[in-house]
Amino acid sequence: MSTAAQKAILDRIELAPEVRAALDASPRLVMPETRDELYRLCLGPDGGKVFKVEYDANGTLVTEATVTSCRNGIAVNYPEDYMRRRDPRCMHIADDLPTDKTRYADAFGGPFAPVRQETLDWLGKQELVVVPFKAGGLTYGSPSLAIMPVNAAFFALTLRDLSGWVTFEDLGAFTPRSIIYVAPPFRQTHFNNRQIVVHDRTKALHEVFAYNLYPGPSAKKGVFSVLLDIGEGEGDGWLTAHASSVRVTTPYDNETVVMHEGASGGGKSEMYQDLRREDDGRILLAMNVVTNEPYHITLSETSRLSPVTDDMTLCHPSIQKTDGRLYVADAEDGWFVRVDNLREYGEDAGFERAVIHPSAPLVFFNIQGVPDATALPWEHTLDSNGKPCPNPRVVLPRSMVKGVVGEPQGVDVRTFGVRMPACTRDKPTYGIMGMTNFVPPSIAWLWRLIAPRGDKNPSIGESSDAVKKLEHGGMIAEGVGSFWPFSTGTKVAAANLQLKQIMDYPRMRYILTPNQHIGAYAVGFSAEWLTREWVARRGAGRTRADQLTKTRCPLFGYAPTEITLDGQPVRRTLLHPDQQSQVGEEAYDVGAKILTGFFKSELAQFMTDDLDPLGRKIIELCMRDADVEEYEALTPMYL
Repeated sequence: MSTAAQKAILDRIELAPEVRAALDASPRLVMPETRDELYRLCLGPDGGKVFKVEYDANGTLVTEATVTSCRNGIAVNYPEDYMRRRDPRCMHIADDLPTDKTRYADAFGGPFAPVRQETLDWLGKQELVVVPFKAGGLTYGSPSLAIMPVNAAFFALTLRDLSGWVTFEDLGAFTPRSIIYVAPPFRQTHFNNRQIVVHDRTKALHEVFAYNLYPGPSAKKGVFSVLLDIGEGEGDGWLTAHASSVRVTTPYDNETVVMHEGASGGGKSEMYQDLRREDDGRILLAMNVVTNEPYHITLSETSRLSPVTDDMTLCHPSIQKTDGRLYVADAEDGWFVRVDNLREYGEDAGFERAVIHPSAPLVFFNIQGVPDATALPWEHTLDSNGKPCPNPRVVLPRSMVKGVVGEPQGVDVRTFGVRMPACTRDKPTYGIMGMTNFVPPSIAWLWRLIAPRGDKNPSIGESSDAVKKLEHGGMIAEGVGSFWPFSTGTKVAAANLQLKQIMDYPRMRYILTPNQHIGAYAVGFSAEWLTREWVARRGAGRTRADQLTKTRCPLFGYAPTEITLDGQPVRRTLLHPDQQSQVGEEAYDVGAKILTGFFKSELAQFMTDDLDPLGRKIIELCMRDADVEEYEALTPMYL
């Protein structure tokens, strides 16, 4: 693209003078017109097999990443273990708008404005790649811009694959709703080698300054932050949920759309995965951790799964209808898929086929890359301790996902997943949730306010409040809707918006389902998968009140009196863990006390004057250990 053509494009974009000055000062601007052009940039000016992404930091040449050319894409790897995953403390807020997150001035002792200008000055001295994108996807997204050094083109490719390919010509004249700036060496020169992502918001523009080259906090979750900001500021407010969703078609051609939420590790990606079978075709539902007794069931035929959304689920007002259901669409055109659960060939044949033989070369992160060889999703880069990196990723375009649904879908059932530890008489824990639990909307809201990370969570970060972790069995709250780690606003505002969404769409069934353990049984994600199968076969989970039984812990609502699949009843003890011989009522009640204590300690922070009055009533019920019927009186269940 000629310099004159680039200038004509920039003249059509409304930019702050200092941003335009940085672009004009750059010795070379690249505005890729095709994905192939951007892909070639990722391997450097010589197009070699391995390209080092290097920067001068205080006179020292630092390699931030390597990019390896493989047969099925590029493998991006970071020399430092620390850079292979998102630092949960990286978010800082530079503006004066309401927030509960760490403000830049408080963390670094001064305003961000001088560093912002230094960043733009530095960018003005670099060869730059400038790409447009739409935050929120091609159909409903907001026109945005990303600016970064040319040698970080893999970052731009990741962003474009996640958000979808759009050109400057497609957008015409526009005012960016968000801008992402990438300046990697500032990590060393200004922030003591830490990943720092600074959000600078106005009512019309959300700027994201990424001082690192792992795209998780900025190209992925930074865009999530932008969408939450946009939704909170528009009209009555709307959410981009941290959820996956899937359309389930039973063997009898009945369709149910399930939207699954939960903290990281709560089973969002697993919700649209097929049931895992043993070599003989049986399904291992549970394994008793005391006796090592396996419990199998047999399903001759299972439902067909059509993924709708993967992680960022758009609940945009323009797609809503008046039938009482929440309608959802994907906020992304590509998925940032973690493949830590793939350890060998054959564990997920459909996914493996998609990434080993893609229709276009992909981007892999923390996957061992050998020049001209095939990058394999189960060959994870080793950390310095010799163990596989726990955060290997593949950027997979939706178009390569088999059976993916492109149109907005109305949700029938909202499930919420929680990682549960084993619970036994000898070692009572909060791992007492039954396989399938129906809850009133008010209790569903409480679980979303807390979003417990739960047992042995594979995600990033630990709580700094060690005392709270010890008091409450190691649980950590990820927070409102589990999107709180990416929100730049306030917790109470997010809580109100979550409650409003729940109350605005009453034709919804809310279900809790555990993963990893049910009492003394290890279940992995089988409980979630079989719950999905059961609710779909019952026609979006239709259940009569007389088919439900109260649980001993009110926060679990009701459990089905029985679950039968293909004529096989699921053991009642998996629905009511207090009836397990290795658990019993006493250990169950200890676990319930741990759980309710954790909820009470976390909910206290929401009791401010800004909280919705209904929300206050709901929290007060929890604080006084109310029975489930009292929650139901406030917010009736849709059965």
